[in-house]
Amino acid sequence: MADDGTQRAAALFDVDGTLMDTVYLHTVAWWEALRQAGRQVPMSVTHRSIGMGSDHLLDRLLGEDRDKDGDSRLTASHDALYAQYWTRLAPLEGAADLLRACADRGWQVVLASSASSAELRVMRDALGADEVITAVTTADDVASSKPAPDLVHQALERAGVPAGRAVFVGDAVWDALAARRAGVRCVGLLSGGMSRAELTEGGAEEVWEGPAQLLARLDESLLAAPGRLAGAAE
Repeated sequence: MADDGTQRAAALFDVDGTLMDTVYLHTVAWWEALRQAGRQVPMSVTHRSIGMGSDHLLDRLLGEDRDKDGDSRLTASHDALYAQYWTRLAPLEGAADLLRACADRGWQVVLASSASSAELRVMRDALGADEVITAVTTADDVASSKPAPDLVHQALERAGVPAGRAVFVGDAVWDALAARRAGVRCVGLLSGGMSRAELTEGGAEEVWEGPAQLLARLDESLLAAPGRLAGAAE
């Protein structure tokens, strides 16, 4: 049943690891791109950086004081390696139905992803829920990706709602940090491989196993109904 409140509200969703089972594919692609460039970075460290855009990810993996002339080649290598999986990308269980359930309850569904526009288009096709997606924003739309709040601010602008009328759903600590810096409440998912402690320390108010569990227990979550969200009177 749609919300009967007088103000709109938005459910903002990360995509990689939140709706799509792609985090470990990105981990392998970045690991191999770095290896080909002669840089040995453990997969465990690389995995903990997924969810950032390439700008922050390379700073974290290689140091901010590195020679950045090779960054574009590293990013291009990652993109080419990851593109080999495009035809096999799969949504996480319950992901599309979660978006539909949120839309049915009156939420505007907005995707806020650190992926490129091309990658997001492929994931949207695999997800198969375009009919309920109101707007999208990607790393191509902002100057700085997560954990900077720029993507969240852009998503709020495209939804036409203030921070107090939105909830962000993500799987990485970088999602939680970006949401917190934008003043948006955050729901965390374990489906990207980060721990409950990491997500809560980053700012997630509640943590679920993945989209299927969140869908099954939607009435217990921050996404129960837009009318229950703090900020309704703003």
